[in-house]
Amino acid sequence: MTRITDDEGSQAARPSGSRRDPEWLRDRLDAWMKQHEGDRAHVTGIEIPAANGMSSETLLADVRVDGQDRKLVVRVAPMPDNDPVFGSYDLDGQFQLIRHLAEHTDVPLPALWWSEPSPDALGAPFFVMDRVGGDVPPDVMPYTFGSWVTEATAEQRSQMATASVGVLAKIHAAPLPPVGVAAPGDGESPLRSHIRRLHGFYDWARAGRAGAPLIDRAFAWVEETYPRDEPEPALSWGDARIGNIMYRDFEPVAVLDWEMATIGPRELDVGWMIFLHRFFQDLAELAGMDGLPGFLRREDVAASYEEQTGYRPVDLDFFTGYAALIHAVIMFRINCRAIHFGQTEEPTDPDDMILHRSAMEAMIAGTYWENVKR
Repeated sequence: MTRITDDEGSQAARPSGSRRDPEWLRDRLDAWMKQHEGDRAHVTGIEIPAANGMSSETLLADVRVDGQDRKLVVRVAPMPDNDPVFGSYDLDGQFQLIRHLAEHTDVPLPALWWSEPSPDALGAPFFVMDRVGGDVPPDVMPYTFGSWVTEATAEQRSQMATASVGVLAKIHAAPLPPVGVAAPGDGESPLRSHIRRLHGFYDWARAGRAGAPLIDRAFAWVEETYPRDEPEPALSWGDARIGNIMYRDFEPVAVLDWEMATIGPRELDVGWMIFLHRFFQDLAELAGMDGLPGFLRREDVAASYEEQTGYRPVDLDFFTGYAALIHAVIMFRINCRAIHFGQTEEPTDPDDMILHRSAMEAMIAGTYWENVKR
C-alpha cells in the first residue's frame, strides 16, 4: 500500500494509533496459540511499531516455538472504527496467496506460520509470518531525499534495479492462484475488471463529496487511450514497488504487501514500479534535490523486463498514466480519511488532495515523459 510522503500527510495517512493494548494482545495471542498448538508455542512479548501502515496493522511478536525463540510478524486487519483505507480486507486470502507463491515460485517471501480468519482472538482477522532482517527503501522521508539507496554506488543501484524487475518476472511466471486475488467477472477482461473496481473504490471514497475533477478527467482519458489489443493476463502483485521489498546487499530477501494483488496485464506491475519511482523522484526535484534520475528509468525497466522474460512491455504511456490514476484515487481516499479524523482541512480545490497533481495532468496531456527525457 503506497504512502503519502510529506510529514504532515504521512501522519494523516496512518491509523491514529492502535486501539489495542500490547499486554492484552500478548495474552490473547498466547491463548490463541495454545488453543491451536498446545504448549509448543508461547508468546513472550508484543511490540506495536510507532510507524504502522495506513492499512492493516503490523505487530512484532516474540514467540517461543518448540523451545526455540522466534521473531514473528502479525498482520492484523484494521478495526472498523479506524476508518480503514479500503472497504474490505482479506487477510486469509493474502496468506493463501503467499503460500501459493512459495509453492510455485522462488519469489523471496517470509515463511508463513498461521492464519486466523475469525476476529474472535484479536478483534480482527490476522496471519503470522517470520520476521525477516534487511533494508527497505523508506517512504518518509522518501528514499530519493537521501537514504541507503542514494548513498549506494551506481553499480549497486543497477544490481538492485535488475533484481527488483526480476521479482516482477518471477511473480508473473506463477500459475494463476485460486484465492487471494480479485478475479474478473463473467465476460469481463482482466483490465476492464480492474478499471471497474477502481472506479467503484473511487465512488465509495468520495461518498458525500463531489470528487476530484482531475480524477474524473483521468478516468475519461483511460477510456480514450485504452489499449487496442489488451495484453495477456498474469498474476499481478498490485503494489509493485521497491518500498515493498526488503533487501540485503541490494538483493531482495522478502517481498511484502499483497493486498492489491489481482489478475491483469503484466504492465500493471511494470507501469506501477516505473511510476512510483517517478513519484518520489518528482518530489525530490520539487524540493530542489537531485534525487535518483538515473534509477528505474522507464526505458531501463522495460528493457530489463524483456531481457529477463522475453516479453516486451507494451502501451507504457497508458499503463504509467493508469498507475498515476490508481495512486490518485488512493491518495484521495487517504485524504478523505484524514479530513474525517480532523487531521487536515478540506481543501478549496479537491485536486489538491492529489500530491502528484502536476505529473498526472502532464500524463493526461501527453507531455510528461518528454519533459523527463529533457
